[in-house]
Amino acid sequence: MRRLGSVQQKVPCVFLTDVKEEQSRKRDCQQFQVVATETVNPVALEAGVDCALATEKLDGTCCYVTLHKGRPHLWARLDRKPNKPAEKRFKRHQRSHHSCKGFTWNVEEDFKTVPETWIPAHRVKHHNGHPVPDEHGHIPGWVPVEKENKQYCWHASVVDCEARAALVLRPCAEDGDALEVAAVRLADLLEQTLELIGTNVNGNPYGLGGKKQPVHCLVAHGSVPIKNPPPVDFQQLCSWFQESPEGRVEGIVWHCDDGTLVKVHRHHLGLRWPDGETSLADRAVVVRVGEYDGEDLFSFFSVLNGHCFSRLLDIKFAS
Repeated sequence: MRRLGSVQQKVPCVFLTDVKEEQSRKRDCQQFQVVATETVNPVALEAGVDCALATEKLDGTCCYVTLHKGRPHLWARLDRKPNKPAEKRFKRHQRSHHSCKGFTWNVEEDFKTVPETWIPAHRVKHHNGHPVPDEHGHIPGWVPVEKENKQYCWHASVVDCEARAALVLRPCAEDGDALEVAAVRLADLLEQTLELIGTNVNGNPYGLGGKKQPVHCLVAHGSVPIKNPPPVDFQQLCSWFQESPEGRVEGIVWHCDDGTLVKVHRHHLGLRWPDGETSLADRAVVVRVGEYDGEDLFSFFSVLNGHCFSRLLDIKFAS
């Protein structure tokens, strides 16, 4: 059986890509766009993408569950980024070469400091004992989520430190078409990556919660399969994203039998995101959080325990 979402890794596009000399729609610091060609990536073909499990690519911020001080703990994504002088040199190189390739970093001097608890993500390469930046000039990594750190208050809202549990949105076991919000032990999520989605993350494309009562939850990577996905064909994928109700997603991640992951998102195909209501927000959901007493998000969900909603968008808390 496949283990999904267990490591953080660089996921290539399912198509070979090209570069357009335009400001990236996805990254502010990137002076070019990466767009898909109509040629399927040989990596995807060799991994058997046509037989792979297609799952929804969620639009949030990446998290990771691993040990901290000997206990299962939620970690937030924190990339080490260049300091201002190094960033200026990097941007000059990008403009003159229309590419990130060929730029040389001094990892000891070119990057901002990070907390002592910071760890590099899996599969980050190392040279002379130092992590090597990716093509965007970042070193992906993680920091443990602490309630005292207001920067990660929305991460902290989905974790009950005493119960060592997290609020997780996942497919309902009894009805694969529906979703459920459940309190899941952090120990059961060890070494998995998840996406934090909700009111204050990436513009909230799923419409969760509101200003008076923000709502956030975690979704394990690879946990939301796509029903009847289109073939891995450029034109058919474009049509699916624009015309199918199931295509109202940010993208697709294919999980191949050999562990290879490949993806495509709307930016690769020149399509808008978000573009109206999303497929995820339109799915029915049941709340199964158990009993909690307090003023936190767990307690608000606890009041709705056992309630079914026709759409994820319809979850509302009493004021």
